[in-house]
Amino acid sequence: MGEPLFNYDNVKAAVDLCKDEKGLNFSRRRITLSTSGIVPEMRRAGAEMQVMLAISLHAARDDLRDLLVPINKRWPIAELLAACRDYPDLSNARRITFEYVMLKDINDSDADARELLRVLEGIPSKINLIPFNPWPGSNYGTSDPDRVQRFGEIIRNAGIMATIRRPRGSDIAAACGQLKSESERVPAWKRRGEDRAGM
Repeated sequence: MGEPLFNYDNVKAAVDLCKDEKGLNFSRRRITLSTSGIVPEMRRAGAEMQVMLAISLHAARDDLRDLLVPINKRWPIAELLAACRDYPDLSNARRITFEYVMLKDINDSDADARELLRVLEGIPSKINLIPFNPWPGSNYGTSDPDRVQRFGEIIRNAGIMATIRRPRGSDIAAACGQLKSESERVPAWKRRGEDRAGM
């Protein structure tokens, strides 16, 4: 579906419809906007939409998050988390959810968990640990279940809620992150049978 904060006006219109008593009449606390961290629009969304916020974080270090979430090069972790701390009405009742995909031997160590706790200090948070759903040709592996459990224990022992998402649909490559074609896109000139070897 893409990054919602790159489609701000349409997302806001949808949120307004969801909250309107003549629309779906949802409480703002039942609507969560998930973003990879478009910092200027986060502040605007907090003021104008007043919905719950989820951040696709996936790493607690800039060098790693630059690889996993390239928008981090524009708005690095410190800037992103400063915007989170400034999010309107932030409290234990209105915590920010941090999404964290567990990648084997990449971001799933005890040290990674402790660094995550360090950078989130002072932010009312809950952490959603998501086992990675590999697809053919992916460069990452799924963290062992025991490793995911241990990571979650470190978070919970520090007093922060950590949930582990149960994967669904991975057997048919339809789980989160797997909706990607295995086929290669064929350029139009190849479909037309043109020979461009000499070009």
